[in-house]
Amino acid sequence: MVLSLMQVELRIPENRSLKGKRMVLRSIKDRVRNKFNVSISEIDNHDLWENATFGIAFVGTDQQYAHKILTEVINFIQSFPQIQLVDYTIEML
Repeated sequence: MVLSLMQVELRIPENRSLKGKRMVLRSIKDRVRNKFNVSISEIDNHDLWENATFGIAFVGTDQQYAHKILTEVINFIQSFPQIQLVDYTIEML
């Protein structure tokens, strides 16, 4: 069994309120969760309007497949025009 963890730091440059941030992040989280069957949650920067940090977890049987899934998640998140990917890290356990 392989546990894959990813931390994703995002910037939402056009955002001007926490309500707007929540709307953008909820949309991203729902779409990522439904498309890739991963666990995703906002884990840091809760009170900052323009920054967000996601924690994403995926459990699988093969390390290469798990890494492939998380890479696809990153590519999918980058496709959202209202956000900018700042940084991400992937860890396999």
